[in-house]
Amino acid sequence: MRIQKKKIGRSSFSNSSDPNLKKYLELKKIDNNLNNLNRTILNCSRQTLTRIIYYNKIYEQILNKPGVVMEFGVEYGATISLLTKLRGVYEPYNYSRKIIGFDTFSGFNGDLTKYEKKAGWKKNDYSTIQNYENYLNKIIKYEEDDAPINHLKKFELIKGDASSTVKRYLKKHKQTIIALAIFDMDVYKPTKNVLEAIKNRLYKGSILVFDEINHPDFPGETIALLESLGIRNLQLKNFHGETFSSYVVLD
Repeated sequence: MRIQKKKIGRSSFSNSSDPNLKKYLELKKIDNNLNNLNRTILNCSRQTLTRIIYYNKIYEQILNKPGVVMEFGVEYGATISLLTKLRGVYEPYNYSRKIIGFDTFSGFNGDLTKYEKKAGWKKNDYSTIQNYENYLNKIIKYEEDDAPINHLKKFELIKGDASSTVKRYLKKHKQTIIALAIFDMDVYKPTKNVLEAIKNRLYKGSILVFDEINHPDFPGETIALLESLGIRNLQLKNFHGETFSSYVVLD
Protein backbone atom coordinates (compact mmCIF):
# COMPACT_ATOMS: atom_id res chain seq x y z
CA MET A 1 0.00 0.00 0.00
CA ARG A 2 1.57 3.26 -1.12
CA ILE A 3 0.84 6.26 1.10
CA GLN A 4 1.53 9.80 -0.04
CA LYS A 5 3.94 11.59 2.27
CA LYS A 6 2.64 14.78 3.88
CA LYS A 7 4.10 17.31 6.27
CA ILE A 8 1.51 17.09 9.00
CA GLY A 9 1.51 16.96 12.75
CA ARG A 10 0.57 13.94 14.83
CA SER A 11 -2.99 15.15 15.56
CA SER A 12 -3.78 15.96 11.95
CA PHE A 13 -2.34 12.56 10.91
CA SER A 14 -4.57 10.74 13.38
CA ASN A 15 -7.70 12.66 12.40
CA SER A 16 -7.08 12.60 8.66
CA SER A 17 -10.01 11.62 6.46
CA ASP A 18 -7.67 10.03 3.91
CA PRO A 19 -8.95 6.42 3.62
CA ASN A 20 -5.46 5.08 2.86
CA LEU A 21 -4.09 6.63 6.03
CA LYS A 22 -6.95 5.17 8.03
CA LYS A 23 -6.24 1.71 6.65
CA TYR A 24 -2.56 2.14 7.45
CA LEU A 25 -3.33 3.15 11.03
CA GLU A 26 -5.65 0.19 11.47
CA LEU A 27 -3.00 -2.23 10.22
CA LYS A 28 -0.35 -0.56 12.38
CA LYS A 29 -2.55 -0.93 15.44
CA ILE A 30 -3.02 -4.63 14.69
CA ASP A 31 0.73 -5.09 14.15
CA ASN A 32 1.53 -3.48 17.50
CA ASN A 33 -0.75 -6.00 19.21
CA LEU A 34 0.86 -9.03 17.60
CA ASN A 35 3.38 -11.12 19.47
CA ASN A 36 6.66 -12.02 17.78
CA LEU A 37 5.45 -15.42 16.57
CA ASN A 38 2.35 -14.05 14.88
CA ARG A 39 4.26 -11.14 13.37
CA THR A 40 6.96 -13.45 12.00
CA ILE A 41 4.51 -15.90 10.44
CA LEU A 42 2.25 -13.22 8.99
CA ASN A 43 5.22 -11.46 7.38
CA CYS A 44 6.89 -14.65 6.13
CA SER A 45 6.62 -15.08 2.37
CA ARG A 46 6.17 -18.40 0.63
CA GLN A 47 9.70 -18.15 -0.75
CA THR A 48 11.20 -17.48 2.67
CA LEU A 49 9.32 -20.40 4.22
CA THR A 50 10.51 -22.66 1.40
CA ARG A 51 14.09 -21.65 2.16
CA ILE A 52 13.67 -22.38 5.86
CA ILE A 53 12.17 -25.82 5.19
CA TYR A 54 14.93 -26.58 2.69
CA TYR A 55 17.75 -25.87 5.12
CA ASN A 56 15.90 -27.61 7.93
CA LYS A 57 15.76 -30.72 5.72
CA ILE A 58 19.50 -30.46 5.09
CA TYR A 59 20.43 -29.76 8.71
CA GLU A 60 18.52 -32.82 9.91
CA GLN A 61 20.82 -34.94 7.75
CA ILE A 62 23.99 -33.89 9.59
CA LEU A 63 22.70 -34.48 13.12
CA ASN A 64 24.47 -37.82 13.48
CA LYS A 65 27.60 -36.66 11.66
CA PRO A 66 30.69 -34.96 13.07
CA GLY A 67 32.24 -31.81 11.71
CA VAL A 68 31.76 -28.10 11.22
CA VAL A 69 29.43 -26.16 8.96
CA MET A 70 30.99 -23.77 6.46
CA GLU A 71 29.21 -21.23 4.31
CA PHE A 72 31.10 -19.65 1.43
CA GLY A 73 29.30 -16.48 0.41
CA VAL A 74 27.54 -15.08 3.48
CA GLU A 75 26.46 -11.69 2.13
CA TYR A 76 23.85 -10.31 4.57
CA GLY A 77 23.81 -13.45 6.69
CA ALA A 78 20.31 -14.91 6.31
CA THR A 79 21.58 -18.47 5.89
CA ILE A 80 24.22 -18.41 8.62
CA SER A 81 21.65 -16.90 10.98
CA LEU A 82 19.19 -19.66 10.10
CA LEU A 83 21.85 -22.33 10.61
CA THR A 84 22.68 -20.90 14.04
CA LYS A 85 19.01 -21.11 15.01
CA LEU A 86 18.71 -24.67 13.71
CA ARG A 87 21.73 -25.70 15.73
CA GLY A 88 20.10 -24.14 18.78
CA VAL A 89 16.95 -26.19 18.13
CA TYR A 90 18.47 -29.56 17.24
CA GLU A 91 21.82 -29.77 19.05
CA PRO A 92 22.24 -26.88 21.49
CA TYR A 93 24.90 -28.71 23.48
CA ASN A 94 27.04 -29.76 20.52
CA TYR A 95 29.84 -27.25 20.95
CA SER A 96 31.91 -28.98 18.27
CA ARG A 97 29.37 -27.95 15.63
CA LYS A 98 31.06 -24.69 14.81
CA ILE A 99 29.58 -22.57 12.02
CA ILE A 100 32.07 -20.58 9.96
CA GLY A 101 31.11 -18.03 7.34
CA PHE A 102 33.45 -16.75 4.63
CA ASP A 103 32.82 -13.61 2.59
CA THR A 104 34.64 -10.63 1.16
CA PHE A 105 31.69 -8.43 2.25
CA SER A 106 32.76 -6.24 -0.67
CA GLY A 107 31.20 -8.38 -3.39
CA PHE A 108 33.02 -10.03 -6.27
CA ASN A 109 36.72 -9.40 -6.50
CA GLY A 110 38.12 -8.47 -9.90
CA ASP A 111 39.03 -12.05 -10.80
CA LEU A 112 36.05 -12.76 -13.07
CA THR A 113 36.08 -14.98 -16.14
CA LYS A 114 35.33 -13.71 -19.63
CA TYR A 115 31.84 -15.20 -19.67
CA GLU A 116 31.06 -13.70 -16.25
CA LYS A 117 32.11 -10.27 -17.48
CA LYS A 118 30.10 -10.82 -20.65
CA ALA A 119 27.06 -11.61 -18.50
CA GLY A 120 27.44 -8.14 -16.99
CA TRP A 121 28.98 -8.99 -13.62
CA LYS A 122 31.68 -6.71 -12.33
CA LYS A 123 33.91 -6.10 -9.34
CA ASN A 124 32.03 -5.31 -6.11
CA ASP A 125 28.68 -6.63 -7.30
CA TYR A 126 26.81 -8.09 -4.30
CA SER A 127 28.77 -6.02 -1.81
CA THR A 128 27.19 -5.32 1.56
CA ILE A 129 27.04 -1.95 3.28
CA GLN A 130 30.33 -0.81 4.81
CA ASN A 131 31.39 -2.70 7.96
CA TYR A 132 28.29 -4.88 7.80
CA GLU A 133 30.27 -7.85 9.08
CA ASN A 134 30.53 -6.11 12.47
CA TYR A 135 26.76 -5.81 12.68
CA LEU A 136 26.29 -9.43 11.59
CA ASN A 137 28.74 -10.57 14.27
CA LYS A 138 26.53 -8.92 16.87
CA ILE A 139 23.42 -10.60 15.49
CA ILE A 140 24.94 -14.09 15.54
CA LYS A 141 26.39 -13.46 19.00
CA TYR A 142 22.92 -12.51 20.23
CA GLU A 143 21.50 -15.72 18.74
CA GLU A 144 24.18 -17.81 20.43
CA ASP A 145 23.50 -16.06 23.73
CA ASP A 146 19.91 -17.28 23.47
CA ALA A 147 21.06 -20.94 23.46
CA PRO A 148 22.70 -23.19 26.09
CA ILE A 149 26.47 -23.14 26.76
CA ASN A 150 26.59 -19.59 25.45
CA HIS A 151 29.92 -19.00 27.16
CA LEU A 152 31.49 -20.99 24.31
CA LYS A 153 31.71 -19.17 20.99
CA LYS A 154 30.63 -21.52 18.22
CA PHE A 155 30.70 -19.31 15.15
CA GLU A 156 33.19 -17.27 13.18
CA LEU A 157 32.92 -14.79 10.33
CA ILE A 158 36.04 -14.56 8.20
CA LYS A 159 36.41 -11.57 5.91
CA GLY A 160 38.40 -11.84 2.70
CA ASP A 161 38.72 -13.93 -0.43
CA ALA A 162 37.71 -17.47 0.58
CA SER A 163 40.21 -18.85 -1.94
CA SER A 164 42.96 -17.94 0.53
CA THR A 165 41.17 -17.49 3.87
CA VAL A 166 39.84 -21.06 3.95
CA LYS A 167 43.37 -22.39 3.45
CA ARG A 168 44.63 -20.31 6.36
CA TYR A 169 41.72 -21.45 8.51
CA LEU A 170 42.35 -25.14 7.81
CA LYS A 171 46.08 -24.74 8.40
CA LYS A 172 45.38 -23.15 11.79
CA HIS A 173 42.61 -25.61 12.75
CA LYS A 174 44.16 -28.90 11.65
CA GLN A 175 41.46 -30.98 13.38
CA THR A 176 38.70 -29.63 11.13
CA ILE A 177 36.45 -31.97 9.19
CA ILE A 178 33.40 -30.67 7.36
CA ALA A 179 29.87 -31.99 7.79
CA LEU A 180 28.20 -29.35 5.64
CA ALA A 181 29.64 -26.89 3.12
CA ILE A 182 27.43 -24.32 1.42
CA PHE A 183 28.57 -22.62 -1.78
CA ASP A 184 26.95 -19.31 -2.63
CA MET A 185 29.80 -17.35 -4.20
CA ASP A 186 28.12 -17.45 -7.62
CA VAL A 187 31.25 -17.26 -9.74
CA TYR A 188 33.82 -19.75 -10.97
CA LYS A 189 37.25 -19.04 -9.50
CA PRO A 190 36.54 -18.81 -5.76
CA THR A 191 34.16 -21.78 -5.99
CA LYS A 192 36.77 -23.91 -7.76
CA ASN A 193 39.55 -22.83 -5.38
CA VAL A 194 37.52 -23.58 -2.26
CA LEU A 195 36.37 -26.97 -3.55
CA GLU A 196 40.00 -27.92 -4.14
CA ALA A 197 41.03 -26.58 -0.73
CA ILE A 198 38.46 -28.53 1.31
CA LYS A 199 38.51 -31.83 -0.59
CA ASN A 200 40.56 -33.70 1.99
CA ARG A 201 38.34 -32.44 4.86
CA LEU A 202 35.22 -34.06 3.40
CA TYR A 203 34.13 -37.61 4.15
CA LYS A 204 31.52 -40.12 3.07
CA GLY A 205 28.31 -38.49 4.28
CA SER A 206 29.45 -34.87 4.09
CA ILE A 207 26.87 -32.62 2.43
CA LEU A 208 27.63 -29.98 -0.17
CA VAL A 209 25.06 -27.33 -1.09
CA PHE A 210 25.34 -25.33 -4.32
CA ASP A 211 23.05 -22.33 -4.61
CA GLU A 212 23.38 -21.72 -8.36
CA ILE A 213 23.66 -25.14 -9.97
CA ASN A 214 22.51 -25.14 -13.61
CA HIS A 215 21.91 -21.39 -13.37
CA PRO A 216 22.20 -19.65 -16.77
CA ASP A 217 23.36 -16.37 -15.20
CA PHE A 218 25.99 -18.05 -12.99
CA PRO A 219 27.46 -20.99 -14.93
CA GLY A 220 30.74 -20.73 -13.01
CA GLU A 221 29.47 -22.64 -10.00
CA THR A 222 28.45 -25.63 -12.12
CA ILE A 223 31.71 -25.54 -14.09
CA ALA A 224 33.73 -25.49 -10.86
CA LEU A 225 31.85 -28.56 -9.61
CA LEU A 226 32.31 -30.39 -12.91
CA GLU A 227 36.06 -29.77 -12.86
CA SER A 228 36.66 -30.47 -9.16
CA LEU A 229 34.43 -33.42 -8.35
CA GLY A 230 32.61 -34.33 -11.54
CA ILE A 231 28.93 -35.22 -11.42
CA ARG A 232 28.76 -38.75 -12.87
CA ASN A 233 28.89 -40.27 -9.39
CA LEU A 234 27.01 -37.52 -7.56
CA GLN A 235 23.30 -37.73 -6.85
CA LEU A 236 22.33 -34.06 -6.89
CA LYS A 237 19.00 -33.27 -5.26
CA ASN A 238 16.89 -30.17 -4.96
CA PHE A 239 13.72 -29.18 -3.16
CA HIS A 240 10.48 -27.97 -4.72
CA GLY A 241 10.51 -24.20 -4.74
CA GLU A 242 14.32 -24.03 -4.72
CA THR A 243 14.87 -23.96 -8.46
CA PHE A 244 18.64 -23.63 -8.68
CA SER A 245 19.88 -24.69 -5.25
CA SER A 246 20.93 -28.34 -5.06
CA TYR A 247 22.71 -30.51 -2.54
CA VAL A 248 24.61 -33.75 -2.59
CA VAL A 249 25.49 -36.25 0.12
CA LEU A 250 28.96 -37.59 -0.67
CA ASP A 251 29.36 -41.35 -0.86
